[in-house]
Amino acid sequence: MNPLNGLIPCIISGGSGTRLWPVSRQNMPKPFMRMHDDQSLLQKTFLRASHLPGVDSVLTVTNRDLLFRTLDDYRAVNTGQLGLDLLLEPFGRNTAAAIAVAALHVQEFFGADAQLLVMPADHLILDEDAFAQAVAQARELADAGYLVTFGIQPDRPETGFGYIEQGTALAQGFRVQRFVEKPDLATAQGYLDGGKHLWNAGMFCFKAATVLDELATHAPAVLDAAKAALEHSTSLQNSSSRQRELNPQGFGTAPDISIDVALMEKSAQVAVVPCDIGWSDIGSWEALRQLTPSDGNGNQINGEAILHDVHNCYIDSPKRVLGAVGVRDLIIVDTPDAILIADANRSQDVRHIVAELKRQNHPAFNLHRTVTRPWGTYTVLEESTRFKIKRIVVKPKGSLSLQMHHHRSEHWVVVSGAAMITNGEREILLNMNESTYIPAGHKHRLTNPGIIDLVMIEVQSGEYLGEDDIVRFDDIYGRTHASEPKP
Repeated sequence: MNPLNGLIPCIISGGSGTRLWPVSRQNMPKPFMRMHDDQSLLQKTFLRASHLPGVDSVLTVTNRDLLFRTLDDYRAVNTGQLGLDLLLEPFGRNTAAAIAVAALHVQEFFGADAQLLVMPADHLILDEDAFAQAVAQARELADAGYLVTFGIQPDRPETGFGYIEQGTALAQGFRVQRFVEKPDLATAQGYLDGGKHLWNAGMFCFKAATVLDELATHAPAVLDAAKAALEHSTSLQNSSSRQRELNPQGFGTAPDISIDVALMEKSAQVAVVPCDIGWSDIGSWEALRQLTPSDGNGNQINGEAILHDVHNCYIDSPKRVLGAVGVRDLIIVDTPDAILIADANRSQDVRHIVAELKRQNHPAFNLHRTVTRPWGTYTVLEESTRFKIKRIVVKPKGSLSLQMHHHRSEHWVVVSGAAMITNGEREILLNMNESTYIPAGHKHRLTNPGIIDLVMIEVQSGEYLGEDDIVRFDDIYGRTHASEPKP
């Protein structure tokens, strides 16, 4: 393998993880879910990529609205100060478009022979040594001109995954005979018994030039849209990363299609590396519970639970005590604003709950009570028709936008830290136990000038308390009213 062909891990961070509601939400999707070690799946993916030999930069393709949360997660684990490149989608267009823009970006900044290692942000891999070995094999095949996918050795007849049928043997893997959609149980059992089929892990390795040439042949509409999205992209200023916001008009012309359908199933240059790496796509609560140790009654418990005659239940209640009596085979997930109770054998059907929440435009579809913003977080503590109470945490040197509300006034009380506040024509510094009142129609801004978190209680009152009642005049994070109508 040519040692000059650098490896650029490309993390694809999209999707909403609907089957993991109520923890996964539209604006806080599965990649940001915390595991029991308090690392998110996105952080685990980043660390896995950073530990590979020769990696100096990591590329991430994600939604524009998830940029600041992504940077927060990376900042906590990027101790090696790897270079960060981010391509920001205005909306989702599936994996073919995401990988096409990533390949074009890598070709532009790292060279046509640089290799992309495409990794979903929401998968878990337990054996990193085996993963690194599989990547080394894939790189050999990619250097020889193959589009390489990773196939997981199956250990059960799984009907929820796609499969890859192995063909002719190669030095570091196999040619792909064909891709197979999710089979029925009898077919899956036959695949397991036959030994020639692997689970499709959705990870890939290829040279930028190879995948772009193959896209030009098999999916030119995808490639043309990716070129248009990048050609008219906007570069965002950030000292710690290279960020490009994709042009929505160009990106919007891309077909909504996966890379498997658009390219991998059509190309004659596809190889697979079989591997056993402790892989899980954590596609449902049932998949997550398989990774969690059980007690003597077959229960998996996260948090404090008082149980009597309870068997084979998954209980996730980290914030408050949960009691259960005489139940079995249930999944119970408790969050501050929503509770899931499901038959353990029907965890895939949670998506129907999410679909109904989306149809109703219910806030539990999009957000948790604690909402992440570039400057910190806010938590809705109580809400009624005429008032809303929030706990606001502003990071050191963080600042809300200079803004104004038409329909509500606000009282701010400093709980800890210090706050520099613009209130109309005045600028005031508030310390702990001090407060200010902001009438409706007043321009105002909240800034944390200190080196510790600023914690405040905000009491809103008025005839309308929606987050879209905002006029933004200035914002240090480059947000606009159209892109993010929130404080």
